[in-house]
Amino acid sequence: MTKTKVKITFLVILVGISSMLAAVVTDHWAVLSPRVERLNITCEAAHFGLWRLCKKSIFIVEEDPQGKGCGPISLPGVKNCSYFKHFTSGEEAEVFEVKTQKEYNISAAAIDIFSLAFMTLGSLCLLGAFGKGRDYLLRPAGMFFAFAGLCIVISVEIMRQSVKRMIDSDETIWIEYYYSWSFACACAAFTLLFLSGISLLIISMPHMPRNPWETCMDAEPEPID
Repeated sequence: MTKTKVKITFLVILVGISSMLAAVVTDHWAVLSPRVERLNITCEAAHFGLWRLCKKSIFIVEEDPQGKGCGPISLPGVKNCSYFKHFTSGEEAEVFEVKTQKEYNISAAAIDIFSLAFMTLGSLCLLGAFGKGRDYLLRPAGMFFAFAGLCIVISVEIMRQSVKRMIDSDETIWIEYYYSWSFACACAAFTLLFLSGISLLIISMPHMPRNPWETCMDAEPEPID
């Protein structure tokens, strides 16, 4: 029964890891756009992730059903992507005129790297736990996956603050925004990995007897002097 629970949890963890990898490598965490007050003009929308920013020039011929922003981002247009220079010196990306903006993305990217490390360690422990007599590896596996989930939710909050700062800044043109599918993948990864980690910790706990007399009956009799 315990092995079955572990296998089911392992499948859930695989889905969580896939969601996390999708969130890390893609650049649709948030979509930003200026306010568009009239039609038949070209505006510039953007979407970004942990590593790069993509801008798209879109010719607006009808109102955006989601509001007065430039989009939807799926409309055809000229696209230009540039990678953030997180760990190298150089000019700031154009959208990051506010200096502290770069620190937000550096922090989120670094924390997600820690999350990937925790997921790797947790996966190794969990695979090792399938061996005979290695159930003790379930506990560190659960801890690693729980830590990975916590890192993800911290990264998500940092990205939320990053978007909020860009929208509130007077130095950027972005007025409208919404969170996209990469952000949803990160949230799903947090939920699945954190809950799976807690489940592994519960599974690894010592078995509690249903009948309190079981412990007494199984105990070795004390020698009589």
